[in-house]
Amino acid sequence: MDAESQKNHLKAYGITYWTLDKQLKVKWLLNYRGGSFLLPDSEEIQRECQIRGVSFEILSDSKTESILQEISSPSKNMEAVVLEKAPKIAVYSPKGKLPWDDAVTMVLTYAEIPYETIYDEEVLNDALLLYDWLHLHHEDFTGQFGKFYANYRTAAWYIDEKKQAEALATKLGYSKVSESKLAVSLKIREYVLGGGFMFAMCSATDSFDIALAAQGVDICEPMFDGDASDANYQSKINYNKTFAFKNFTLERSPMVYEFSSIDMTQKRQIPKMTDYFTLMDFSAKWDPIPTMLCQNHTALVKGFMGQTTSFTRNEIKSNVLVLGENKTNGEAKYIHGIKGKGFFTFYGGHDPEDYTHRVGDPKTELDLYPTSPGYRLILNNVLFPAARKKKQKT
Repeated sequence: MDAESQKNHLKAYGITYWTLDKQLKVKWLLNYRGGSFLLPDSEEIQRECQIRGVSFEILSDSKTESILQEISSPSKNMEAVVLEKAPKIAVYSPKGKLPWDDAVTMVLTYAEIPYETIYDEEVLNDALLLYDWLHLHHEDFTGQFGKFYANYRTAAWYIDEKKQAEALATKLGYSKVSESKLAVSLKIREYVLGGGFMFAMCSATDSFDIALAAQGVDICEPMFDGDASDANYQSKINYNKTFAFKNFTLERSPMVYEFSSIDMTQKRQIPKMTDYFTLMDFSAKWDPIPTMLCQNHTALVKGFMGQTTSFTRNEIKSNVLVLGENKTNGEAKYIHGIKGKGFFTFYGGHDPEDYTHRVGDPKTELDLYPTSPGYRLILNNVLFPAARKKKQKT
């Protein structure tokens, strides 16, 4: 899985998932040649790799043992992690969204990793219990309809989506979209606390935490929910309820395309040509989880924008790990934490291979980016729940 040897990094994850789905175990060789996968040798697996265009090498027993001995050496920052079971994957997304509206659904489809789509009704009916891994589509959990009001309030798609969201909230027994989204957020919180794995990108990251922090507080202006927001609502925000963020200031104006001070989009002054973030280096033997999530064939990854592009460093809780950062301004791009018995990962930006993805832009053709390091980070998270579980330290 290094840069030189692997022709299609993204589909290699699909091969690994496919192997696990056949009840075969795989070893993930952390920090060995870009985080390689050691699969059982069979003609069926070789044929599948050839069909999907995935590079592979056949190793003798003696060569395999030599590699594993090298990895086990205390002097090497490497580890062999056993992957045991193909995780069952859910994507939280409105039913009408197209696959290319979201980077995760695109890469899952490209890598041929199966997933199921769920939304508010399924979440509130406890469907999350059926899944090992949950991705949050670029959602607005605050009930402000993505803060698109200023630019798109007269657009047919905006009006239609607002009506659909309001109708769904009513069907589910809520008088406001913000109330139904809070109920969903609390269910997702329960899922993670109980041992689930949650991954979110772009606006689903900060809007999820804002919804939790604003429980019982009306932060929506009349054009969003029909009545005024609570007076002095900023003082009523409870940061103890969030997963990742603290001490943030909410954006009050409905005319500003921003949720809060968490996001760095408007604060960063970085030219596209120099917009990169660096993956942090962890101890594979002592910190296998963050090491897994950072596996890549390069430590320097191209930046990309989104409604939530990256996270203000001093508004991230101290118990949350920064996995990737832009060292130019200290912003965090990729973060991870433990909540209860479960885990969450937040990844800023919309599409790793579409720098300024905007409403109406064409889909990204992943055939043009089969070795994308930005997309590899998503797939690290997809395979993470497959790892053999160790008891967490308390």
